[in-house]
Amino acid sequence: MKRNYLIAIVGILVLAAVSAWGFWPSGSADHSEEGQSEEEGGAETGSSEGALQISEEQIAASSIEIEAVQFGAATELVFPATVAAAPNASARIDARASGVVRSVNKMLGDYVRQGEVIARIESADAAGLAAQVATARARVNELSALYDREKRLFEANVTARQDLEAAQANLQVARSELSRAQAASAAAGVSGDGRSLAVTSPISGQITSAPIVLGSYVSAGDEMFQIVNASGLQVQVALPASDAARIRPGDEATLELGQDREIGGRVRSITPALDPESRSATAIISLARAVPGLQPGAFLQARIQPSGETDATSISVPESAVQMVEGREVVFVRTRTGFRATPVVTGSRSGGRIVIESGLQNGQRIATENAFLLKAELGKEEAEHGH
Repeated sequence: MKRNYLIAIVGILVLAAVSAWGFWPSGSADHSEEGQSEEEGGAETGSSEGALQISEEQIAASSIEIEAVQFGAATELVFPATVAAAPNASARIDARASGVVRSVNKMLGDYVRQGEVIARIESADAAGLAAQVATARARVNELSALYDREKRLFEANVTARQDLEAAQANLQVARSELSRAQAASAAAGVSGDGRSLAVTSPISGQITSAPIVLGSYVSAGDEMFQIVNASGLQVQVALPASDAARIRPGDEATLELGQDREIGGRVRSITPALDPESRSATAIISLARAVPGLQPGAFLQARIQPSGETDATSISVPESAVQMVEGREVVFVRTRTGFRATPVVTGSRSGGRIVIESGLQNGQRIATENAFLLKAELGKEEAEHGH
């Protein structure tokens, strides 16, 4: 009896072991196969994290564009750069005569118009120019009266024609001298009382320097103002000889202004020869738009894309494809039933595209235009599941 009892116990243990061996491997294999199917085929369920179920009709109705990911991001060359003003966008205003600063109408940072009076200098030169105008005008009046007299005498057959012609010639010379004196006075901005000269701006822009003091004495040639037109700023880039041959006018550029600010630009020109000292060429980049607060002399970084060059190991996607979800940058990858929000690591941005350093594979199809609609839908679904 005891022997039969032990045999029964052993049989039960063996049966339990066999059952366990058959159950666990089968469950593990099914789980692995299911995960592989979901990753490669893109089958999603409504409860999968980051998954969205959306039909082809809904995609078309929302104007969501889909693009296949491919290797071949544009090559970018990075250089230090300096902001400079174009020759016609910067002006240094010097005192044209010695004298005392009697009025200052504009201060540092103010905007001025072309031809606007921004200061006045009380100067002996103003009095001299005013005197020249007065003298020339008096001479014209004198010779005009003499000409009228000679004309009446000639018409009365009292004087010869040559006397009339001589009086007329003298009057024309005097009028030319008056015009010259008036032009010089106007150019100097002589005031009505003939005591001061106007300091005017030759361009429209913003005052970036004003080293003058009201009541101080200035000599002819002293700097009074510097004015810069922000819309005429450009960027100068020193190109090493090895890179200068790769860049052409028209190549796109991205300028990093700091604090995550960027602005687009385009290479306008490149010097045909290298600088003998630095052994580098200079590229001039035109800004896509004016940048408030940007000043000549500022340093920044320029990323230039040589036309026709690509990096076969990099992926780039449109900026609209990358969305921020819960503090992470994601791209919506197309699946069988919709999209899946896939976290990515991004790199440089240029020309409306972003380099993806990791997170995507070649051939995957992603949402680009109007991808923000998927972000909004994902947030709505997560909120509903949360409730």
